Amino acid sequence: MGFNGTDARLHGSGLTLGYGEREIAADLSITIPDRSFTVIIGPNACGKSTTLRALARMLKPSAGSVYLDGSVITSLPSKEVARRLGLLPQSSIVPDGITVADLVSRGRYPHQRLMRQWSRDDEAAVGAAMAATDVRDLADRPVDELSGGQRQRVWLAMVLAQQTSILLLDEPTTFLDIAHQIEVLDLCAELHEQGRTLVAVLHDLNQACRYATHLLVMRDGRIVAEGDPREIVTAELVAEVFELRCEIIEDPQTGTPLIVPEARRRVPSAAAAS
Repeated sequence: MGFNGTDARLHGSGLTLGYGEREIAADLSITIPDRSFTVIIGPNACGKSTTLRALARMLKPSAGSVYLDGSVITSLPSKEVARRLGLLPQSSIVPDGITVADLVSRGRYPHQRLMRQWSRDDEAAVGAAMAATDVRDLADRPVDELSGGQRQRVWLAMVLAQQTSILLLDEPTTFLDIAHQIEVLDLCAELHEQGRTLVAVLHDLNQACRYATHLLVMRDGRIVAEGDPREIVTAELVAEVFELRCEIIEDPQTGTPLIVPEARRRVPSAAAAS
C-alpha cells in the first residue's frame, strides 16, 4: 500500500524531527514520487507541517537525512536548493511597505548572480506568475494593505516566479474562501500536469482526495497509509486516523473518494413527540 524507492528526487530516511526537547516524529522515512501531486493529510499536530519543513531544509533532522537529487539537502548551497525547490510556508513576514510586484520579483533571487542584471527572462517569469495567480491588478499595491486571501495569492506568485520543478506548499488555501481555494488547487493541478512535482499539506479531506495523485496519511508522527486516494481511502482509515465515522461515496464530478461524515442523531423534543 505504499510507494517505495530511494531513486526519487526528494526523499527522507530515518528522520527524527522535533523542536527542542519536543519530538514530533522518529525514524520517519518518506518518499515523494517524481512528477506527483502529493498531498499530506492527518489530524492536527500529527507532524504534517514539520515533515514538510524538513523536506524544504527549513528544519534540520536530529537523526536521518533528507535527500534532493541524490545529495543530502543540508550539504547543498542555499541558492542551489532554491533553484530546484520552492516553498510556500504556512505564514510569512511581509517586509514593510513592499509592493506586490517587488515581492513577487524576489522569487527570482535564486537565479541572480553578482554580475547578472535583471533580464527579460526574469520579467517574463514574474509576469507569468502574477497572471497565473490573478494578482496583476494588485502590482502597485503594498502587500500589507491586502486581505489575507490576496496575500496568499501573492506569496504563491513569488514561489511560482522561482520556476522550480518541485513545489512545497504548506496549507496553500489558508485564508481563502471556497472559490479561491478551488482556483489555487486547480492552478496546482495545472502545474502538476506541466511536469512539476508538488507536495501540499491540506486539511480538507475531500480536496485532498480530489487533487492528489499520491496521498500520504499521517498520525502521531508516522505515515499510516500512502498511495492513490482511490485505493487507500476507506471509512475504516478515516475512523482510525481522524476518529470520524463516515461513509465514502464517489465524487460525482471526479470519481474520487468523497467523505460524508455520519450525521448526528437527533433526539425528538417533548413538543414534537406529543
